[in-house]
Amino acid sequence: MATKKAPAKPRREPMSRVDTAWLRMCRPTNPMMITGVLMFDEPMTLERLKQVVKKRFLGYPRFLQKAVDTPAGASWVTDPDFDLDWHVRLSALPGRHDPASEKKALERFTSQMASTPLDKTKPLWQFHLIERYGKGSALVARIHHSYADGIALVQVLLSLTDTSRKPDAGKDLRSAWLKKDGAEVVRRVGAIDRYMQIGGKMLGKGMEMMQDPTLATMLAKEGGEIGRELLHALSLSDDPPTLLRGKLGVSKRVAWAEPLDLEDVKAVGRACDCTVNDVLMAAAAGALRSYMLERGEQLEGVTLRATVPVNLRPLEHARKLGNHFGLVFLDLPVGEDNPVRRLERVADCMRDLKNSRQAIVAFGLLAALGMAPSAVQGWRWNCSRARPPRWPPTCPARSSRCTWAGPACAR
Repeated sequence: MATKKAPAKPRREPMSRVDTAWLRMCRPTNPMMITGVLMFDEPMTLERLKQVVKKRFLGYPRFLQKAVDTPAGASWVTDPDFDLDWHVRLSALPGRHDPASEKKALERFTSQMASTPLDKTKPLWQFHLIERYGKGSALVARIHHSYADGIALVQVLLSLTDTSRKPDAGKDLRSAWLKKDGAEVVRRVGAIDRYMQIGGKMLGKGMEMMQDPTLATMLAKEGGEIGRELLHALSLSDDPPTLLRGKLGVSKRVAWAEPLDLEDVKAVGRACDCTVNDVLMAAAAGALRSYMLERGEQLEGVTLRATVPVNLRPLEHARKLGNHFGLVFLDLPVGEDNPVRRLERVADCMRDLKNSRQAIVAFGLLAALGMAPSAVQGWRWNCSRARPPRWPPTCPARSSRCTWAGPACAR
C-alpha cells in the first residue's frame, strides 16, 4: 500500500539583525511601509500586471515569504497559502472630472493606503492598480521596510520594466541604469562588519550614558572615532518646538509636486559647486521655511534636523534585498532667508557628514537593536520620537524611458 507523504514544511530562513529591527519598529503611527506611485501613459490591465508580477517580482523568492517574529528571533517563512489575487488588486478612484481633481483623488487614495497596515499573516506587500487615471493607469505599491531598503526596491521595480516595448531576451532596465559606484561606497561597505561588532558593544554603554553622563568621556576614549560618532548621535538635542513637533497620528497624508527638470537641478549644483542632493535638500529646507512662515512661525536662527539615508552597498548587489543603509543627521537651516546661503550651509554640512562614520555607526546600532530585548527596542523608539526624523528619499535618477509590459511609465 502506498503511503501518503507528509506535507513539506514551509521554508524558513533567519531574518538579518537589521531587517528584524525594521520589522519590530512597526507602530500604528508608523507602519514602516515604503509606499510608491507609478503612472502610465497608456492603460494597464489587471491581468497584464499580474503576469509581470508573477514572472518577475516573484522571481525574488523573498516576496513569497511572510515575516514571523518570536521571542527567539524573526524569520522569513514561505507562505503555504500564497494568493496572488490578494496581493495584486484592482482599485478605483471616486468621481473626478479634471486633472487637478483626479490628482487629489489619487493622493487621498495613496494617503489611505499609507495609513493602512499590511496583513501580518501574509507576505507584507501589495500592488493596487487604478486602471483609469489620466490617459492611462496608475499603480500604488506598498512593501514593508523589513524586505529591503529604498535603493534595493528601486532595483526590484526596475527589474519589472523594459527599455522598449519589445525587449531583447535577457535585457532589463535595472542593468541598463546601473553605474559604477566608485571607491566611496566600497570604503563604507568594507567597514560595516567591524562597526557592527563595535556597535553592539557600544549600545549598552550608550544606554548607561543616558543615565550617567560621566561615562561620555570614557566612551570617547575607548571607541575613538566610533565612540565620538555614537556620543554625537546620543547627545543630539531635540528639534526646537515648532508646529512640526507634536504627537504622531495614525492618518498619513501623501502629496507630490510636478517633476523638476534634472538638468536644471544640475545647473544650480554646478553654479554653486555642490551636488544634486545638496540642491534638493536646500530646496526642501526652503519649502519647509515657506510652509512654516505661512502659519505664523518665528524662524530666525531656527535649524531643523533631517535623518538622511546613506547607501552602504554597490547597486549591483541590490538584488539581494535586505536593508544595507546607514543614517546621518543633516541640519536644515530653515531660519536662513537667503536661498544661496541656505544651499551653502546644507552643502557644508553634507561634506562634513561624508567624512564621518555616522552612517556606519547607525547601521551597527540597528543590527544590535535587532538582537535586543523588546524593552531596549522600546527605548530606541521613544528616543526617535523625541527627535522626529524626516526621511528624504535617495534614489538613482532616471535617465531613460521605460515600459511596463507595454505601457510607458511616465512617472
